[in-house]
Amino acid sequence: QNFVPAGERTMRIDGTVTTRKVDIRLYTYAGKRLLAAARVYQGQTTNFRTPGGGFAPVFQV
Repeated sequence: QNFVPAGERTMRIDGTVTTRKVDIRLYTYAGKRLLAAARVYQGQTTNFRTPGGGFAPVFQV
């Protein structure tokens, strides 16, 4: 694995504009993608208590 700093997204939570980090992961096996997952968080880890944080959908375009 290689380290890549988390990207950031700006969002509105309860009427306040704030920034959250975004972590997108692709899980693969035998060269094929099995699952895409995204986390939105503040600080170093996702604790699922941060408003606007937690898992997020990943849409393939």
